Formats: sequence, C-alpha cells, structure tokens
Amino acid sequence: MQRAIHLAADTIGLASPNPQVGCVLTRAGELIAEGAHLYDQRDHAEIAALKQAAQRGIDVIGATAYVTLEPCSHYGRTGPCADALIAARIARCVVATQDPNPLVSGQGIAKLRGAGIEVTVGVLQQEARTLNDAFAHFIQHRRPFVTLKAALSVDGKLAPPPNSRTATEPHWITGSAARAEVQRIRHASDAILTGIGTVLADNPTLTDRSHPPRRCPLLRVVLDAQLRTPLTSNLVESADRDLLILHSPDAPEDRIRALALAGAELHPISIDPTTHHLDLTAVLNFLGERQILSLLLEAGSQLNGAFLSQNLVDKAIVFYGESELGDAAVPFAQGLASPFLFQQSLLHTTHTMIGPDAMITGYLHSPWPTASKTDTR
Repeated sequence: MQRAIHLAADTIGLASPNPQVGCVLTRAGELIAEGAHLYDQRDHAEIAALKQAAQRGIDVIGATAYVTLEPCSHYGRTGPCADALIAARIARCVVATQDPNPLVSGQGIAKLRGAGIEVTVGVLQQEARTLNDAFAHFIQHRRPFVTLKAALSVDGKLAPPPNSRTATEPHWITGSAARAEVQRIRHASDAILTGIGTVLADNPTLTDRSHPPRRCPLLRVVLDAQLRTPLTSNLVESADRDLLILHSPDAPEDRIRALALAGAELHPISIDPTTHHLDLTAVLNFLGERQILSLLLEAGSQLNGAFLSQNLVDKAIVFYGESELGDAAVPFAQGLASPFLFQQSLLHTTHTMIGPDAMITGYLHSPWPTASKTDTR
C-alpha cells in the first residue's frame, strides 16, 4: 500500500479534477504490475495496472490488488473498475479508504465481495485520505476545499506597518526553505486567490514555480470589486489564460475592456448585502462550477478575516519566521484577536520545522464524510 500511495502522490497536479489514485498488483508478495490515474490518459489506476500486466504477459488470476481509493462501481468517463477487477479474477483487494462520495461509497467494495473477492479496507487510510482531501470535499459540496496559507512573524503579524515598507516590494518573513515549501503547496492546488489590497501592496506574481509538470496552469484569482488592478502589475503582465479577476456588477466598463485586452479573464460576482464586499460564497460556488477542487488563499488581513469569519476556510498552513514586527504591524486576520488563539481551534495539527521556520498545519473542517468508517475485515 505504501507503494500505491507513492504512485498516487506522483500524480499531484496531473489528476485533478479526478482523485489521485495508485494501484499495485502482487502475487505471492511480489509486485507484478502497477498504475496510477492521470486525468488526460483517462484510465483509472486499476485499469492502468491491469494493462501493464497484460503488456508484460503476466496472468493476474489470483492476484492481490492494493488500491488507495475504493474501486468505482459506476460509469463515468470510464467503466467501473470493480467490474474490471472481477473480470480479471483477482483473489483479494486491499483498499486504503472508501469513496468519499456518499452516493456510491461502499458500493464498489460490496460488488467485489459479492463476486467472492476478499476485501480489506482501512490500510494506511489517513495517508491515502490526505492526498484526496480536496476531492473528498468537492464531491460532497461542489465547491473548492479552501486552504489558508500565511507567513507570520514570531509575534503573529502578517507584514510590517505600511509606513515602514517600500510600496509593491514584498517583505520576506520566512526563509528560502519555507518559500520553496510554499511552491510545493501551490503545485498541489488548482487555484490561488488573493485580494486587490495584496496586489497593490506587494505586486505579487502568484505563479507555481515548482518543477513538476501540471495538467493545467495554476489559476490565479483576484477579488477586485472596482478593477483597480494595474495593467502594469506582475499578474497582468504575466497573464496567459491563467488570470481570473472577479469584480462587482457595477465595475467600470472601460476597466473591464482594458484588462480583458491585456489577457485577463473577468467575471462579475454579486455583492454580499451584509458585508458590502464581493460575496465569498458566490465566489466559491463559481469556482466550483469551473471544477476548481483546491483553492489556496494567499491574502491580506482583511480577506483572511472575511474568509475566517464566514467559516469558509477548511485548512490552514501557517509559517512562523524568527523576526518580530511589533504591535503596529499588520495583523494576521482582521477581527481576529490573535493567530495563536486561532491555532487552538485547529484539528489534527502537525508541527514541522522548515529550515529555521516553523510550519503549523491543521483543519477547521474535516473534508471526509463522518459516516465513513474503517473496515479491516
């Protein structure tokens, strides 16, 4: 199963909007074939492994299949993988976790057992689930799994006081190792979102500068109600069918035309009557319609606070540098007294050192169905 999870992990950036799945076929403890799902190649991991075995002239009758996600039992872009495993006459199937879709969860397992195949469920379940948090959330709610990423000073501040920094120049709080880790986090995301305040203050590029390939470019999303994004900004100048600016319905028409001519895609979003800002739920619903499964929030204090206050953040990744910025510095999230209190509300937290910086990861909402249970029969 560890090998199957490794195969699934290698498909980061290449499987979405489908899940990341790996499959290993063994006989008498020896690996005989393996496969992973790549969206563009259509074949699910089980089919890829069966095809590899056939190409090698290996008979899989009586083999054991190790799969990181329950074999599907329904028709989608391809036929049911459970049927293919039954037809191949395997003897046993080891499944890391059930399908998170409540409409089909358990049906593939039931089909295999009904055909006389021994099934074990729950082996390395958490490792397999972590790979597919975004898929599990999306398949239930049809909107992106939102991860808030922030780099903070040791005293919990997001940036130096505005009057102490150079306009449009980023102030690095963390070191190079942490910034490289952020690129890996971006690579695992379908889209990244920020607000006009960050655009004007930092002039970011927000690209995926990691080395592994990805199927689609990282979609860069800016919330900019009145379209103040400069045509000379790094975002606009680097736009290549990967920049989406969401604006209010009454945004200036001349700005819409200018930004569109510069290569940005624009779309109106309704105004939330309570906050008088762009409706964040409408933003997430729109991105869900575009099959954005994972959304990385890299924003300023106001937008961080808005997402948190509306309970729209699912996971948080917070880096802490060694510097101290003082009471006058920019807070982590508007309306939040302290990021340290926020951390106490996180579930399943992990603490990791990335070079000299600390990285704390935790969940605000579990993306997996609470009814899904481990079955180790």
